[in-house]
Amino acid sequence: MRISADAVVVGAGVIGASIALELAKQHLDVVVVDKAGGAGQGSTSASSAIIRFNYSRWDSVAASWEAKHCWENWADHLGGDDEAGLATFHRTGMVMLDVPVAPTDRLIGLFERAGIPFERWDAAALQARVPSIDAGQYWPPKAIDDEAFFEDAAESLGGVFMPEAGFVDDPQLAAQNLASAAERAGASLFYNRQVTEVLRQDGRVSGVVLSDGSEIAAPVVVNAAGPWSGKLNEMAGVGADFSVSVRPMRQEVHYVPAPPGYNENGRLGPSVADLDLGTYIRAAPGGMYVGGTEPACDPLEWIEDPDQCDPRPRVRQFEAQVMRAARRFPTLAVPNSPKGIAGVYDVTEDWTPIYDRTELDGFYVAIGTSGNQFKNAPVVGRMMAALIDRVEGGHDHDGDPVHIVGEHTGLEIGLGTFSRKRALNADSSGTVMG
Repeated sequence: MRISADAVVVGAGVIGASIALELAKQHLDVVVVDKAGGAGQGSTSASSAIIRFNYSRWDSVAASWEAKHCWENWADHLGGDDEAGLATFHRTGMVMLDVPVAPTDRLIGLFERAGIPFERWDAAALQARVPSIDAGQYWPPKAIDDEAFFEDAAESLGGVFMPEAGFVDDPQLAAQNLASAAERAGASLFYNRQVTEVLRQDGRVSGVVLSDGSEIAAPVVVNAAGPWSGKLNEMAGVGADFSVSVRPMRQEVHYVPAPPGYNENGRLGPSVADLDLGTYIRAAPGGMYVGGTEPACDPLEWIEDPDQCDPRPRVRQFEAQVMRAARRFPTLAVPNSPKGIAGVYDVTEDWTPIYDRTELDGFYVAIGTSGNQFKNAPVVGRMMAALIDRVEGGHDHDGDPVHIVGEHTGLEIGLGTFSRKRALNADSSGTVMG
């Protein structure tokens, strides 16, 4: 079978589905290809789906604030309801605890520039607003078998509270919502098929060949394949001019019962970004999710083949992350056996994604997104659609980076921040927080 399209999007996670929707809104004939049996079944399904605004770069902050308004008005963003139901944004607030690698003054300056509401909490306010939390400062994070891990805190800390933050209750459903909206806008969805070859003609991409032998001819191909993006780039022969590397990393998120008072009176507690101890927590019905922030004391688990990732949580990683959460919440009971999920992040070395063209004309990338870009997905679709439209129209994005303006916030978002050729983000926390 041979078909023709205006664009092929490889990957039907929350990023790829969003890109497909925005391209279809431009009346392009779009085909989405995914190796899984449906949308959002890869990295997206393992996301904690936290909606927050604390990043180290302006354009990431502006994108996250714009995206929050999309999540709040999800049906409007999609252009209607979905018979499968809609993912829901829950506003719980989030506190980013003070930590040297993410200076508070810089964060507050970005929030003030964007018009993002925030509150500055000292240790007393932190303890008053987050039941059962310990306001001790333990920096730097330590391995749980380090004797210093259990030493008493000599000082206390506060944080920056974001009252508009929260989480999306079903990240996989969110991707399905976007994919369904893209289909309603005219996109075609091809599941259970992999790209086996990227076609080229006259110095530009000309389409892809799929695992079932079918060929899709298209002048634009978008790599939104998550942890599989590196293999697709190799097929396309791109990456020689990238200044930022991208690799797959295995990570885990665990579920534990919430400590007393955290979820009370039917209200879910706020998320806590705790780089001081090397963890983060997010409320869930009846409990909380606990994830890691890649502290220097823990080895990172880079993997070669995402398909070989064991989805089961491991005792050692469970104990490390949950023990850190219990240090912050002393009344949190640590279960005897792990409960959670492992997923694969698609990670750049500075934790800032790449949204860009490549040296192969017509071949675009939305990669390095895992861990901290779920929240930005509604805006990423618009960013990539604008980028593709401008570059295919002859614009020199490398020399004059494309900008978009948020429909809800009016904030300008520069895509140069996400360039494949950028200097590494020196302000990055070096963690999933970006």
